[in-house]
Amino acid sequence: MPVGDFPFPHMNPVQGIRLGTASAAIKSPGRKDVMVMEVCEGATVAGVFTQNAFCAAPVTVSKEHLAKSPARYLLTNSGNANACTGDQGYQDAVDSCERIAELTGVDASQVLPFSTGVIGVNLPMDKLLNALPEALSNLSESGWQAAAEAIMTTDTRPKGAAATFEYQGATVRVNGIAKGSGMIRPDMATMLAYIATDATVAQPVLDQLLKEAVDSSFNRITVDGDTSTNDSCILAASGKSEAPEIISADGELYSLLRDAVIAVHKLLAQNIVADGEGATKFVTVAVQAAENREEALRVAYSVAQSPLIKTALFASDPNWGRIVAAIGYAGVKGLDDKQVKVWLDNVLIVENGGCAESYSEEAGQEVMNQEEITIRIDLGRGEVAETVWTTDLSHDYIKINAEYRT
Repeated sequence: MPVGDFPFPHMNPVQGIRLGTASAAIKSPGRKDVMVMEVCEGATVAGVFTQNAFCAAPVTVSKEHLAKSPARYLLTNSGNANACTGDQGYQDAVDSCERIAELTGVDASQVLPFSTGVIGVNLPMDKLLNALPEALSNLSESGWQAAAEAIMTTDTRPKGAAATFEYQGATVRVNGIAKGSGMIRPDMATMLAYIATDATVAQPVLDQLLKEAVDSSFNRITVDGDTSTNDSCILAASGKSEAPEIISADGELYSLLRDAVIAVHKLLAQNIVADGEGATKFVTVAVQAAENREEALRVAYSVAQSPLIKTALFASDPNWGRIVAAIGYAGVKGLDDKQVKVWLDNVLIVENGGCAESYSEEAGQEVMNQEEITIRIDLGRGEVAETVWTTDLSHDYIKINAEYRT
């Protein structure tokens, strides 16, 4: 069961962006498993992708196409990752783009393919290609929730986020959807995310904004420490708002857009963690007073990815010794354990190199019984802070992944 309250939000249309879905029966008959996003002519589109060396064929093709031409259509299938499928997988990704191009009149290089699902199995191309006319026929500016449902794999709920702001009488909207539940870790998680705004944004600015937004959101989550072969995040700016064009990364309008885009990214990232496979806890690991960003993240991920801590979280066991052990082996040079403080929510559990005098097992247990928990760590070394979001590790996580292909 997912954790926390992350209902799919009401989404006003982002003018210039339409979404359509279809059922290709790629893995499960009857469910929507194909999604097409149409981006209007003249829009700018930016993308970031997995850093896994075994990147999937659609990732390779999307990167090639994005470097050649302005993207007009984004095609996603769920149920099959088209990863580790060799030359045939690459050709299948290209063929799917060419079919969209035939149906819409754009160049094939203006189509970006995305896939998610089982690795190492070739796409059932007849099923996929036959479903494309249906997806294109129901393109709609209001198709966000249906699109979010069509890209799900082990997700238990569709994931969406939206933000709106005003600038000099003009309304600017930002909508986003994502999928992801397992094989989640930094360097892009096992996820697909599509964010769109009606702002007008110059390409270099959009590229910079997306990288910053991903770094503070999707690169700050972990469920199981695995980086996927298919991770992709796309940010499109349709240019249909009446607000002025943003040509540099400064000024009030850019600041407002940046805040809105990052807020949407963060909410989607947190939603992925809260829907982590088998998750019963949503955990924030907040590290403060670090000397630099690298050591703050070293400590945060050491705690967030520790199997011992994650299983203790599942058991609601305030076994704080596992937390300090993970801090200690994070590789922070010269760390003084007597300067480190650790809290569970607002309950101080560690200070002066040992258990805090004010700590009681009852207070720790009360926090650990909650669905949402913050582990706060003060390193006592500097002024840098970083935050990572994670889950516990439950019986259901093992069951879901043991039965993934059955």
